[in-house]
Amino acid sequence: MKEPRVKIDYFSDLLCVWAYGAQIKLDELRRAFGDKVLVRHHYIPLFGDTASRIGEGWRDRGGFEGFGRHVRETAGTWDHVEINPEIWQRNVPASSVPAHVFVKAAQLLESDGELDTAVPGDSVRSGAEELAWRLRERFFRDAGNIADRAVQDDTAASLGLPMEKLSERIDSGRAHAAAHLDLQAKELHQVPGSPCLVLNEGRQRLYGNVGYRVIEANVMQLLSDPLYGQASWC
Repeated sequence: MKEPRVKIDYFSDLLCVWAYGAQIKLDELRRAFGDKVLVRHHYIPLFGDTASRIGEGWRDRGGFEGFGRHVRETAGTWDHVEINPEIWQRNVPASSVPAHVFVKAAQLLESDGELDTAVPGDSVRSGAEELAWRLRERFFRDAGNIADRAVQDDTAASLGLPMEKLSERIDSGRAHAAAHLDLQAKELHQVPGSPCLVLNEGRQRLYGNVGYRVIEANVMQLLSDPLYGQASWC
């Protein structure tokens, strides 16, 4: 397999609605560029404490109910994802961190060669990426508490992932260490929030609701640059 010519560090929180809606862009990016592009997923705790971020932070705007209404209004015009009408009101996760650690365990299985890097069928996602997507669906579409280990295990089992090996990576602390490295990467690249794509060895950042064509243009410019890192005309 050839070395990817463009590497993208992608930062997101599993409970971020903008990252939920942006998955379609990552899938299209891989379909368009194949193994020329490598997306490295990092998970940051934007919703590390939902009681303070939403319960307290949104107190004057209706708390969890108001934030749920905000999320439904934000994603109300999106036709490629589903939002549960009881989002942020039923089975509310206390934190995104447990789900992040669970996905990091799956990433470790991939890097250790103990998990297929491709999902059967026409999916362009790896096993760990598919797990992250299914967890996002469990929350946004099904209003499931993805901080609950039982929900995480059920989601992984539905994909046929090796449960004992996932538990080993978590119980040993390796998955927590990997989650810590994501925080270090966030600080290194001065990532402002979720979702955020970092390209060109940290020289380019695309943060927030960035259109696919903008992402595509940045990747195409990097692919066309024979001296990786020169000033971009894009």
